[in-house]
Amino acid sequence: MNSRAYFYLCITALFWGGNSVAGKMAVGHVSPMMLTTLRWVFALIVILVLMTPQIRRDWDKIRKHWLQLLAYGAIGFTTFNALLYSALKYTSAINAVILQAGIPMLIFLFNFVLFRTKASIAQVIGFTVTLVGVLVTAAHGDVTSLLSLEFNFGDALMIAACIVYAGYTVALRYKPTMHWQSFIAAPAFGALLSAIPLLFWEIGTGTAIVPDTTGWVIVLYAAIFPSLMSQVLYVRGVEMIGANRAGLFINAIPVFGTLLSVMLIGETFHLFHLVALLLVLGGIAIAEKGRPR
Repeated sequence: MNSRAYFYLCITALFWGGNSVAGKMAVGHVSPMMLTTLRWVFALIVILVLMTPQIRRDWDKIRKHWLQLLAYGAIGFTTFNALLYSALKYTSAINAVILQAGIPMLIFLFNFVLFRTKASIAQVIGFTVTLVGVLVTAAHGDVTSLLSLEFNFGDALMIAACIVYAGYTVALRYKPTMHWQSFIAAPAFGALLSAIPLLFWEIGTGTAIVPDTTGWVIVLYAAIFPSLMSQVLYVRGVEMIGANRAGLFINAIPVFGTLLSVMLIGETFHLFHLVALLLVLGGIAIAEKGRPR
């Protein structure tokens, strides 16, 4: 079971790393809230085509837990991605993916504060090492700048996005028992409902950009891979090995995202990015090796 969960979570990290790169590529081709809304329109079309029979079978459960399921979509799907795509207007894709390495530490903290979930000393060390990697990235390699707390605005938005997704992950412990297709479908509908007001706000500010050809390709990628496949695999991974351990695999996002950023959009790979990646990978290795048995 562990090996299968590891596979699911690594594929999830690959698609999410690509999501950050796609968000950066979207700048000038499709605006953040337009992208957030359209990805869920297309995702829901796919869901309705492929999953309607299962949704009908679980309809009574969906109706019973409708508010909770819509909240999962509004918070974990829409709010996180709206913050992510907005952040990428101000910071690099590399910074965005590496900052997401802070999510596992936040999951641990939330679980400890709310549920007193225990962790081993090795896990604490691993989370700490990961945090150092995140701070190195946020400081752009100049650790002394942390003393003045001068973060790039995009970095600040990414930190907010990380807090949101960590909260969503911890809340999955209350997920109602139902088939994974039904569980993904209901929050996806909630994601679309919550994205529409953000789109109208963007249109009202005059900053909305209707997708061009490149924008539509990005929308379709975001709809199929980060929106559908990643969410399904992530939820399944959390079910199989728990939120603390599954959350650690978010640390793989920087590895995939940084490589994709360099290969696809030509971002510069700095020495501090390498240091941060080594710290992130070291943190996940230490924490997983010393997890409570």
